[in-house]
Amino acid sequence: MADVKQIKTALVSVYHKDGLDELLAKLHEEGVKFLSTGGTQKFIEGLGYECQKVEEVTTYPSILGGRVKTLHPKVFGGILARRDNEGDQEQMNQYEIPAIDLVIVDLYPFEQTVESGAIEDEIIEKIDIGGISLIRAGAKNFKDVVIVPSKAEYGVLMDILNMKGAWTDLEDRRMLATRAFGVSSHYDSAIYSWFLGSEETGTRSVKLSMMD
Repeated sequence: MADVKQIKTALVSVYHKDGLDELLAKLHEEGVKFLSTGGTQKFIEGLGYECQKVEEVTTYPSILGGRVKTLHPKVFGGILARRDNEGDQEQMNQYEIPAIDLVIVDLYPFEQTVESGAIEDEIIEKIDIGGISLIRAGAKNFKDVVIVPSKAEYGVLMDILNMKGAWTDLEDRRMLATRAFGVSSHYDSAIYSWFLGSEETGTRSVKLSMMD
């Protein structure tokens, strides 16, 4: 069936590594190849699995203190390319873009950082850019790509793998895409609420200063 897709290559980019080892073991057992960056890549290799560096695909290093790692056409092209679109496939060949079938993300802990009482600069650095973009890209192209948007979905993918191996159907991918947009919506709402609260606090401080 055309709706059934095999997972061959997985891009893994997570903040929290707990619970990831079991999922990686199952994916490795199914012959899935790993692609990753930084600490996640070292974690995967530490478990004894081969893992291609994103930098080897993009030919760019992680830059700006880690702010830019996965934001590159060879990464997002591999996720967003439509497998049944002849033009997309021609451009993937032309620009040597590898297909990415599974994206596993766990975002920077923005809410937890706010709750910890961290200073503003630390909070700002926990606004995830690459991760949230990967989630949206994978979810948008759910017809071809599996998106796991947080560690809460590790078990969901594990159940699929245990039942079907490295194969998913359209219903599986749509379900995970729905969860993914839920994660991104909640994340952005939390950031918006913090900015709104900071702005209101700042406005009140200015008014109080003027009254003094």
